[in-house]
Amino acid sequence: MDRIEMAGHLIRRLHQQSTQVFQARTQEAGFELTSVQFAALDGIAQQPGIDQASLAAAIGFDRATIGGVIERLELKGLLERIVNAQDRRARQLRLTPEGEQVLADCRPVVEGLQAEILGPLTRAERAAFLALARKALGLAPARRR
Repeated sequence: MDRIEMAGHLIRRLHQQSTQVFQARTQEAGFELTSVQFAALDGIAQQPGIDQASLAAAIGFDRATIGGVIERLELKGLLERIVNAQDRRARQLRLTPEGEQVLADCRPVVEGLQAEILGPLTRAERAAFLALARKALGLAPARRR
């Protein structure tokens, strides 16, 4: 089997392309965020007060390394860790006002670069690709906006 017929190889290449486009477009727009940091901010915005382990699961990131992502975002002043009143060992994550603003300002850039990641595909092919990718990952169908 040729490697261009292997899902893993193609997924890795597509991930590289996605990361390159994300970094280029967000940096051009003046944002210093990685795609994982953006996902973390978005995940926290969707579930204010979420803990690190739950955030890692929600964004599909490794629990062992999410702490570094959270630490960098905290150092940038974009989120804060708050002691959980029910379990003092646990920390809840909340966006700061600056984090909310960065996410709001960055979101249109990130939404705009999505078509570029799958550039050669038609709009219908992109929709089919996303539906199949969600299905392959066992995720629910996309919500209508």
